[in-house]
Amino acid sequence: MQELEETMTFPDFWDDSQNAQKVISELNALKAIVEEYNDLVDIQENLEMTLELIKEEPDEELQEELGSELKEYTSKLADFELQMLLSEEYDKRNAILELHPGAGGTESQDWGSILLRMYQRWADKRGFKVETLDYLPGDEAGIKSVTLLIKGHNAYGYLKAEKGVHRLVRISPFDSAGRRHTSFVSCEVMPEFTDEIEIEIRTEDLKIDTYRATGAGGQHINTTDSAVRITHLPTNSVVTCQSERSQIKNREQAMKLLKSKLYQLKIEEKEAQLLEIRGEQKEIGWGSQIRSYVFHPYSMVKDHRTGEESGNVNGVVDGDIDPFIHAYLRSRIE
Repeated sequence: MQELEETMTFPDFWDDSQNAQKVISELNALKAIVEEYNDLVDIQENLEMTLELIKEEPDEELQEELGSELKEYTSKLADFELQMLLSEEYDKRNAILELHPGAGGTESQDWGSILLRMYQRWADKRGFKVETLDYLPGDEAGIKSVTLLIKGHNAYGYLKAEKGVHRLVRISPFDSAGRRHTSFVSCEVMPEFTDEIEIEIRTEDLKIDTYRATGAGGQHINTTDSAVRITHLPTNSVVTCQSERSQIKNREQAMKLLKSKLYQLKIEEKEAQLLEIRGEQKEIGWGSQIRSYVFHPYSMVKDHRTGEESGNVNGVVDGDIDPFIHAYLRSRIE
């Protein structure tokens, strides 16, 4: 054993605690998948045994119990299948999600805040952590833009299904005449990259602005120019951050966001699927939406890429978007 230890060599990254932690995290994630698979096998075997008992001796109470357990099993199986679909290189990473309302003033800005709440509720149900990196409130209600960092295993893999323009049709609460309005919000999603990627960013290619931080309900407001906006002139990519009180820390976070955004562009160019990956976002308006949320004259949410529908609009905007994510991921492998 001692001779074996003397001849064994380990990669240099084992000396790097950050990389070692990353490997441990991935191993834990794989372990959780194996455990979940074994649990599903056990449940299936119990269901089959219960079914055999009912066949031999019909029992109404046992049959009801079987129906309930079968429904729970089906739900768990669908969720497990969804995880198995997340096998692309960056799926397991945290996600950076940005919302940008289109034309329409207060109505579109309010729609932006509804989508913000939808994604926060969805993340909360999955046990993901949400950090608000940038928040620009609307003039009267809603938001002008928001950037979230959603932390959790496969966060990007799930949320990449949400990239595109989301369309709302409803009777506007801001229209005194009670007319029907159509609003649009663009959702951009990219994987989080930090210092492990090498992106050459020249100082002369950057335009850096500072301004006072703002926030909803008085949060993140201070009296110094701590918020940072960085524009990458060659690609016209813009990132902002105001989550920290320090301008230096906001600048560091903004640079990480810029790295992620530029790397996302590289991914898109490499795959030669720019329009598909960006959700074909040519403009925030008619003809470019991926999903419609109709409150009036009927209740329906429909994904235009997969045909997935739901009549429970309130449930969807309350965070129940997994059926749409699942349908999108399945469509990518069919």
